[in-house]
Amino acid sequence: MNLKMAARNVGDVTVVDISGRIVLGPGSASLRSMVSNLVSNGRNKILLNLAEVTYIDSSGLGHLVSAFTTVRKHGGELKLLKLTNKVYDLIQITRLLTVFNIRDDESEALKSFALSAVPTAYLNLAFASENLKI
Repeated sequence: MNLKMAARNVGDVTVVDISGRIVLGPGSASLRSMVSNLVSNGRNKILLNLAEVTYIDSSGLGHLVSAFTTVRKHGGELKLLKLTNKVYDLIQITRLLTVFNIRDDESEALKSFALSAVPTAYLNLAFASENLKI
């Protein structure tokens, strides 16, 4: 099955629904291109819905990690949603569970973007106030 992707915006989060196989080839490269285009357009909160992804090879894992890195470099977050058991096992075996924030429920995943922004904003404010003291 070819890789298919559809992006939809939910507030300030872009949900990318993906189906098929993320494997070596033009399909997985298009995933990287889509993420780059989203970030270039200021959409740096991205939720990849992998509920209908049937298989990921090592190249596909590389593209997911590359997408994660691209989004992080632009001050954003990339999270994974609804992994199948097969994909979850692969992420676990490769120890990428420590890299990716993985959610099973879309509404909870969407809320998590707002929650994760609060500590960062607070830390930036705390850092700024410390540095302004004379």
